[in-house]
Amino acid sequence: MIGGGLAGITAATALAQAGHEVTLLEAKPRLGGATMSFTRDGLVIDTGQHVFLRCCTAYRGLLDRLGMSAHAPLQPRFDVTVVSPEKRARLRRRRLPAPLHMLPALLGYPFLTLPERSRISRAALGFKRLDEHDEKTDELRLGDWLEAHGQDERTRRVLWDLFSISSLNVPGDDASLALAAVVVKTGLLGDAGAADIGVPALSLGELHGAAAARLLAKLGATVRLSTKVASVETKGADGFLIRLMAADDAADGEVLAADAVVLAVPHEQAARLIPPGALPAETVDGWAGLGAAPIVNLHVRYDRKVMDVPFAAAVDSPVQWVFDRTRISGMHARGDDGQYLAVSLSAADEYVDLTVAELREMFVPALAALFPAARQAQVTEFFVTRERRATFRQVPGTAKLRPAAATALPGLALAGSWTDTGWPDTMEGAVRSGLNAVIALHENLATPAGVQAAPAAAPAPTGTNPEISGFVTGRRLASEGDAALARGPALKTDRVPEVNLVPEVNLVPEVNLVPEVNVVDEDEREVRS
Repeated sequence: MIGGGLAGITAATALAQAGHEVTLLEAKPRLGGATMSFTRDGLVIDTGQHVFLRCCTAYRGLLDRLGMSAHAPLQPRFDVTVVSPEKRARLRRRRLPAPLHMLPALLGYPFLTLPERSRISRAALGFKRLDEHDEKTDELRLGDWLEAHGQDERTRRVLWDLFSISSLNVPGDDASLALAAVVVKTGLLGDAGAADIGVPALSLGELHGAAAARLLAKLGATVRLSTKVASVETKGADGFLIRLMAADDAADGEVLAADAVVLAVPHEQAARLIPPGALPAETVDGWAGLGAAPIVNLHVRYDRKVMDVPFAAAVDSPVQWVFDRTRISGMHARGDDGQYLAVSLSAADEYVDLTVAELREMFVPALAALFPAARQAQVTEFFVTRERRATFRQVPGTAKLRPAAATALPGLALAGSWTDTGWPDTMEGAVRSGLNAVIALHENLATPAGVQAAPAAAPAPTGTNPEISGFVTGRRLASEGDAALARGPALKTDRVPEVNLVPEVNLVPEVNLVPEVNVVDEDEREVRS
């Protein structure tokens, strides 16, 4: 297993639980990929904010398997506060069947005029008729399609952007219509509870990386951190050779033999590591067309409480989403009565290269405009984490560039949220890609002797997934989420996005206020302070 993000963790735990001898190689000094944490001034800081939805069955199943479900609670029902400098609103689903569950909230949405609200249903009906699997749908821009369905500039900015930018990490109008349809049809127009939001109550490092390390150790898997792979070579019918980099980053380090390999790394690294003959050269070269999109996260500490809700979305403001991180960071536990807010900026091309001082000058007043209590508060600290390659750029035409998990080489599979999961580049997509890789290896890996394959599980009410029960040892499935994980990734007809406020790849925490001294630590995070 090459890569210890959510995709690699998912595949490694499934295979190890089935009794296979698993070795996981991770270049960084910790598991978890982009969902990671660091310590600053005695506080635990997540590099960015992840949330998920009730319908993210594969991700919830992974949390179950890691023993972390209790630390990632879900809302009883979808409830989001939307703030602007002039007013605030509450988007809350009613206890009605879908799609009527959101109708009262949308009809009363104060940021739109009555005629604008009345035209929302035209786009909603249009989404229900869309075929997100059609290649032609992926060739269309979301903004053009919305405009053709009666959604003017104002409606697109203060309503549709709330869901599309955070999920797809590109400016709302520029997004792939096919991926936007996945978000809207499943999250907003599907099951009434599908969009209920889950917010981790632990740091991401503990929720994913540390928990995965404990489980893999319990399952007898070998985890090698700070281990970089130089190349993957085939041995014909005898499997693969994995050449590691030496301590000086030379490509002449240790050589490992493996019967099967899962490349669970970003597409740039996968293109470098995939051995000849696995896929046509033009397919691998095409991955470069996926590109990369940044996310910037602002971390603001105040000397008092300034926001009275756990999280909020913003309109008519450069702020997009803001979260109260006070308790998770341990700020109050050390006797600090202030508040720590994290601002997540997706599709952050215009912000990613600004200095800390420039971002502070722009966003501290913007937060004060949204939260009146911040106008009298003192900012005690302001720092920034930058994810320059947070996701691939989810624009029209990218569906055909995303490869399937299986390759032409038996025993070699691809994983990662950039692969063809039918989902946006999110945590849910990453987990499902790991399960896709397990399915791709199914015909090449026999169930180990003495391991009882689990019987086929019945479909969960949230969706049907292809079976990977042959990889999962016989056990009692403890919950709906665990059952979904054991069954594997959903078919493309069962796509569920999560509000993607911080996806994967190349997190670059930048720390502090004004003077900048660049330091690069052992896991290649750029730290400025």
